Amino acid sequence: MKTPVESENKDKTTYKAAIEYLFSLQKFGIKFGLSKTENLLEALGNPHLGQNYIHIAGTNGKGSVAAFMGSILQEAGYRVGMYISPHLVRFTERFSINGEEISREKTVELIDELQSAFNPDEPPTFFEAVTAMAFLYFAREKTDIAIMEVGMGGRLDATNVMMPLVTGITNISMEHQEYLGNQLSDIAREKAGVIKKGVDVVTAVTQPRIIDQLKAVAEERGAPFRRVGKEVKYRSTPSGLHFFGQSRSIKGLQLGLRGIHQARNAALALGMMECIETKGFPHSTDQISRGLAKADWPGRMQVIRENPTILLDGAHNSAAVKALVRSILSDFSYDKMILVIGIMADKDIAALLRAIVPISDQVLYTRPVYSRAADPGILMEKAQPLNVPGEIVPSLAEALKKAEALATAKDLIVVCGSLFTVGEALTCFDPIRYHPSSEPLGRRYV
Repeated sequence: MKTPVESENKDKTTYKAAIEYLFSLQKFGIKFGLSKTENLLEALGNPHLGQNYIHIAGTNGKGSVAAFMGSILQEAGYRVGMYISPHLVRFTERFSINGEEISREKTVELIDELQSAFNPDEPPTFFEAVTAMAFLYFAREKTDIAIMEVGMGGRLDATNVMMPLVTGITNISMEHQEYLGNQLSDIAREKAGVIKKGVDVVTAVTQPRIIDQLKAVAEERGAPFRRVGKEVKYRSTPSGLHFFGQSRSIKGLQLGLRGIHQARNAALALGMMECIETKGFPHSTDQISRGLAKADWPGRMQVIRENPTILLDGAHNSAAVKALVRSILSDFSYDKMILVIGIMADKDIAALLRAIVPISDQVLYTRPVYSRAADPGILMEKAQPLNVPGEIVPSLAEALKKAEALATAKDLIVVCGSLFTVGEALTCFDPIRYHPSSEPLGRRYV
């Protein structure tokens, strides 16, 4: 008979081997197209058919909108699945039901089943396999509804094989140009690919020409089209969020997520909730109020410690960093701000630095343990024209220690630049809650 320790070690070994196998599919890169996902799902019995889904696309804010909607639906008594990407610390974060991550045992079972369904001559990419795993998991666990976050783009994203009850598009800015195109209209075209025939679409996009582009696609497909700021209105005040929808108006809502940009995300979530209310998912004003207040989304405007205040945010493109800066200037009071920043090499590093370095008093340039991370020396070199004191600290863990040593109780430490950076920081600050659980180091993205 195995001892508890032996059983636990065997479990860890099995889980690690299964995850390593899944991540080995990354060697096939990122390939757009739905046929391979559809073929894989067919081999698994088409678990995605006949299920209830919410589909969320956009550049930034997808996770926040998902968190708001998931929290409200849970308050209303529904069994809610959520599929996100990437994860911050553990692979199992990608799949949850009512806020509880999938177990390692269930993860191993599903990966084994997926592997048996693969066509060895045409194996799926990592994201195709993981998305099929999400569909299978939620169907097996009999969720009432599942919230599916688009991985990249939309039109040819693996999540786009399902038929949702409602579609949300948060916002659109320049991202992943090597895959989605070099013009904003190209990126919008890919995002608009999630709009389905006859399915309500709600968007928080602000650029007039992009709104027109999305609206034209919606009209062509007979999809009812609503905009935050027009059909879905809101106002953010010191007393809370005031929402004015088509079926109800609510005043003084409190949000569980920090940041002035979260008011717009919450309004989008509520606009989408109105769409599903008539499709078998009724919910009360009290449930909305409690759900918004309880919403939680780690690594996004997350205060992990006080005295000094330590703020973590996964902002990794210029639009997200600008939103972070607006929230810092609006919501925080401090003597000086110490910035700890690590950015991926394939990002617009100069634009990210221009957005946040000027409001900092001191900058520590670092990198998480990941091959795509930019050299801290390059970060410092690109920030030199901004004339803010800074230094290179190659290890993120050492950079965090250095920042705390430099700070007084009234200072603000901001950690940002990448979800990789924030994920690794979480394991440093709170290793019990954010333990990596035998994950392959540095493998978090699609």
